[in-house]
Amino acid sequence: MFELKKTEGKARRGEFTCAHGTVQTPVFMNVGTQGAIKGALSAEDLKTIGCQVELSNTYHLHLRPTDKVVRQLGGLHKFMTWDGPILTDSGGFQVFSLASLRKIKEEGVYFASHIDGHKIFMGPEESMQIQSNLGSDICMAFDECIENPSPRDYVQKSVDRTYRWLQRCKAENARLNALPDTVNHSQMLWGINQGGTYADIRVDHMKRIAELDLPGYAIGGLAVGETAQEMYDIIEAVEEHMPREKTRYLMGVGTPTNIIEAVARGVDFFDCVMPARNARHARLFTWEGAINLKNAKYQLDESPIDPKCGCPVCRRYSRAYIRHLFVAEEMLAMRLAVMHNLYFYNKLMQRIRDALEEGSFEAFRREYSAKLARRL
Repeated sequence: MFELKKTEGKARRGEFTCAHGTVQTPVFMNVGTQGAIKGALSAEDLKTIGCQVELSNTYHLHLRPTDKVVRQLGGLHKFMTWDGPILTDSGGFQVFSLASLRKIKEEGVYFASHIDGHKIFMGPEESMQIQSNLGSDICMAFDECIENPSPRDYVQKSVDRTYRWLQRCKAENARLNALPDTVNHSQMLWGINQGGTYADIRVDHMKRIAELDLPGYAIGGLAVGETAQEMYDIIEAVEEHMPREKTRYLMGVGTPTNIIEAVARGVDFFDCVMPARNARHARLFTWEGAINLKNAKYQLDESPIDPKCGCPVCRRYSRAYIRHLFVAEEMLAMRLAVMHNLYFYNKLMQRIRDALEEGSFEAFRREYSAKLARRL
């Protein structure tokens, strides 16, 4: 399932294989929350911009159109016509960030839908059943995403419960995969490390979940209020105890600089809504830093978004034209901008992989880690 091909320091160059293809790592997963990229990109577009893994959301798809509808229609791959790997998150983060009136108990979480307020229960078994209906290649364990900072006593109790939930997830995932009518019999369960910003709780939790011998492990609950340095410190503390031969996923991160720095600390998989969200507000990434295309200085700029970019947008359209589309509130503005930003992220990962293969990742890191954080 995962082959570690080369390392440079703690940075890893690998290859991950699942039912719907082989993924070159490090990799950025393009986020299609409800089975689509916000910004009007299709599955065909994802191929064009170099996407390897698409990520969809358990909570949102459970609400609309419902996971049972997706299952009836053949699973998420068929539903959205994407034939590559898909990861579905567990719904835990959305339950804690979007849902109202939630009540956490040992059996799971009772909460109200953010759409219409109707009451829902989701526990480890329910999350596994929803993700099995979706038929993703990778399903994530149901956990509690803890706010940073949170009281130590609460964090410890939450982590202990999350561990017990993971044990239930593992049992239910195995049961569902063995059923004759399961959408994807090869669905893999990845565990999630939690513990807020308490390094000792994080390390203890990582050691415990590593013993469950899952195909992959994620670090969750970061980039939710702590500083970047605190995040890097937690990654460094946890990485030492993550199985070397299993995939490592940093959830919900992040900026190009965050990604480069996390790769340097041993992470393989990433996802974040930020590049598409920024694009929809005309904030675009270039190899010299980020630009805001709504600025008046681009009104007569006939150059592409990034002269060093080979994406379909930069090969054809000018900054002046795309800025006009934003000012005129044309939908095409968001589509072109999102396409560029996601292409940039996928190309960033390719350049990181190339640098690792050439043994020049540290040089790449020195050149681009700070540069890509600049606002031009």
